[in-house]
Amino acid sequence: MSDLSELRRRTSWRHHLVGWWSLLLFLTLGIGLEALHGFKVGAYLDPEYRMRRLMWTLAHAHGTLLSLVHIAFAWGVTHWGTWNAGRLRLVSFFLIDGGLLLPLGFFLGGLGHNETDPWIGILLVPVGALFLLVAVFLIALSALGLDRTESPPTKPVDQDPLSTAN
Repeated sequence: MSDLSELRRRTSWRHHLVGWWSLLLFLTLGIGLEALHGFKVGAYLDPEYRMRRLMWTLAHAHGTLLSLVHIAFAWGVTHWGTWNAGRLRLVSFFLIDGGLLLPLGFFLGGLGHNETDPWIGILLVPVGALFLLVAVFLIALSALGLDRTESPPTKPVDQDPLSTAN
């Protein structure tokens, strides 16, 4: 097995674990938010805490979605795209850190807020969003497969998924 194939396998495993464990975390957060709503907790439902409710809902939603992105990337990295070691490590770094910073920023933004502005933790959101944007851009480049100096997928694809010929 080549070094790049081993790196793809390890990266896949890492994102597989991050995806499933973060999905468990954010689904648990969602259940917690439902419990706060169900038990009519004033620190969550009172009008002056509208910003907290919004921020924590955004943290739950973004965290859950990004967990699924990790799972999809874990599956796809071993099947498609042309990768080199540097690009693969960079994508993994940006995807994991962006997937952490974005929901964390929303959650922290809801901790200590006033009625109109979230807390300073919200500043993590644009950093996380930028990291995710870079990761998705690099994944899209690898999916195009334009750089033929890189390693092809470990398993050949039978047919171009974009072709209309059967």
